[in-house]
Amino acid sequence: MKNTAIPPLIEEITDEVIAWRRYLHTYPELSFEEENTAQFIYETLQSFDNLEVSRPTKTSVMARLIGNQPGKVIAIRADIDALPIQEENSLSFSSQNPGVMHACGHDGHTAILLGTAKILSTLQDQLKGEVRFIFQHAEELAPGGAEEMVQAGVMDGVDMIIGAHLWSPLETGKIGVAAGPVMASPDTFTISITGQGGHAGLPHQTVDAIAVGAQVVSNLQHIVSRNVDPLDTLVLSITKFAGGTAMNIITGSVEIAGTVRLFSTELRAVVVELMERVVKGITEAHGATYHFEYMEGPAPVINDNEITRVIEETVCELYGQEALVLVKPNMGAEDFSAFLQKAPGTYFFTGSGNKEKGTDYPHHHPRFDLDEDAFSKGINLFVHATLKLLGS
Repeated sequence: MKNTAIPPLIEEITDEVIAWRRYLHTYPELSFEEENTAQFIYETLQSFDNLEVSRPTKTSVMARLIGNQPGKVIAIRADIDALPIQEENSLSFSSQNPGVMHACGHDGHTAILLGTAKILSTLQDQLKGEVRFIFQHAEELAPGGAEEMVQAGVMDGVDMIIGAHLWSPLETGKIGVAAGPVMASPDTFTISITGQGGHAGLPHQTVDAIAVGAQVVSNLQHIVSRNVDPLDTLVLSITKFAGGTAMNIITGSVEIAGTVRLFSTELRAVVVELMERVVKGITEAHGATYHFEYMEGPAPVINDNEITRVIEETVCELYGQEALVLVKPNMGAEDFSAFLQKAPGTYFFTGSGNKEKGTDYPHHHPRFDLDEDAFSKGINLFVHATLKLLGS
C-alpha cells in the first residue's frame, strides 16, 4: 500500500538529489578510477542518521541500515562510473573532465540511491531487518566491479537485491519490468589469422590474410542464421577487423574481434565450438593459421519471478497500471548479475525519456542527458518496494 508520509519526505530532498546528480555529472570518473566519486558518496552517506558506512573496495561504498525489528536483509545497488566519451551538451553542469562523461545515467542512479538512503534512514523505527545500499564501481569495464564487491563480502547474508536503470528509450513516468531473462551475457572474442604477406601484384605468392579473414567474418554469421535454433536468443557481432599497412602490400596477418550476447550457458558451449570450427576450417583450407580466444563475460541478468511481481504491484499501487510496461529482454549487459548469483532479485527500468527536454538520446551518446523529474519516482519506488519486500 502507498505510504502517504513518504512523498512529502521525497519532495523535501528533491533539490538536494538533483544537486548531487549535477555535481557527479560535472566531475565524472572512469571505471576503477572513481576515487573522488566514492569519497563524495561516502561523506554524503555519513551525513545521514543511523547508517554504518564502509569502503568494501578502493572505489566503492556500502552503507547498512539496521532496523529496530528483526527481519530479512535487502540490498539496493547503484553503479557510479562514467564513460570515455567527450560530452557535447551545453549544460551548466557539463563534464569538466575532458573525454569523460556520464553518458549512461550512473550519476542519476547514484543520486537516486543516496536519496533512498536518506529517506529510509529516517524510517529506522519502522524497519524490519536490514537494508544495504551498494554503490558499485566499474560497471562499464570488464571484468566489472560487481564481482569484486561480492568477493569483498557485500552480499554475505543478503536475502534479496533490487536495482534499476534510468532508461532513455522509456518515457518518463513509465517503469519497465521483466520477469526471467532481462539482459544478456556480454562475451567477447578475438581471432588472429596469420598468412603470408607479399606484393599486391603477385597474389599467387601470398596467403592473403584479409581475403581469408573476410570469409571468416561472412561464415561466422551463418552460426546465428543456420546453425542455431531460431527460437534461441543469440547475437554475434564482428566489431573489429584490423590489418594491412599499404595499398601495394598484401598483409600477412589480421585481427578480428567482436561480441557474443546470449542468455544460456548451454548455448554458449555450442557457439564456441561452432566458431572455432568455422575459423579452423577456413584458415586450413587457404593455408593460413589462426589463434582463437573466447572470453566469457558476466552472467546474464535473470530476474526472480516473485520479487519482480512485488515490483509490478508496487508500481501499480503508486502510479497506476498505465505506468507499468512489461519490457522485452534486451541484448545489453549488466554485471548486476554477479549479485544475483548470491541472492534472488530483480533489475528494472525507470523511464527518463522526454523528447521536449532532449533526454531521449540513446545511452552512450555524447548528447545523452536525464530527465530529472524521474528521480523522485525512482526514489519513491525504491522506498516503497523495500518496505514491502521486508514486510515493514
